Amino acid sequence: TLPTLRAARNEALFRLSTLIGRTPAEASQAAASCVRPPQLSQPIPVGDGAALLARRPDVRQAEAELAGAAARVNVATANLFPRISLGGSYGSTALKSGDLGEDQNYRFSFGPLISWSFPNVFAARAQIKAAGARSDAALATFDQTVLTALQETETALSNYANELDRRAALTEARDQAARAADLSRLRFNAGADSFLLVLDAQRTQAAADAALAQSDALVTTYQIALFRALAGGWQADS
Repeated sequence: TLPTLRAARNEALFRLSTLIGRTPAEASQAAASCVRPPQLSQPIPVGDGAALLARRPDVRQAEAELAGAAARVNVATANLFPRISLGGSYGSTALKSGDLGEDQNYRFSFGPLISWSFPNVFAARAQIKAAGARSDAALATFDQTVLTALQETETALSNYANELDRRAALTEARDQAARAADLSRLRFNAGADSFLLVLDAQRTQAAADAALAQSDALVTTYQIALFRALAGGWQADS
């Protein structure tokens, strides 16, 4: 099974290079030389979960769309009110065409030049209803996005915590299988057991080692899923 695992490892390295904008030949040497999945040395700094969820790109996008929809409702509502225009007058009081260029013959005054334009109430109300419907849809999308974020976070936390417990049990099982294999080898060397029992004990130990390795990979996978669910990129307080 090792050639298949090596091929999967190389595929993951090439995908990583593509994600960071490099060619496969420029794959990270640090990742290539890694011999075990990365593990946390301290608890995840979850802190304020609500603040972390608010940083998620999908939640921020839904929030921005909701704010835009609410603003469109306000704009549509403003169209119900009549529009008022205040103006002034500018003209000439010259009695002769030759006096048009003289300053004293010009006049300028403010108001009361007021013009009113009454809106089409039916069209304005239709626009308000349409904007309100879009706002309701944006609110529903926002609610669903937040619920999805909560679901992903709770799922990631549950998977991560339970896999940690499973890995602890598998670690104990691997240790017991190794001890059984050692005892079986000692009994074979003393002539008390056949070599078939030694092979069976070694096979059990190998299966326990493989199960523990798979659990290590799952712990890392669920750890990454939790980082993604909480938007990642946070810094722990000193």
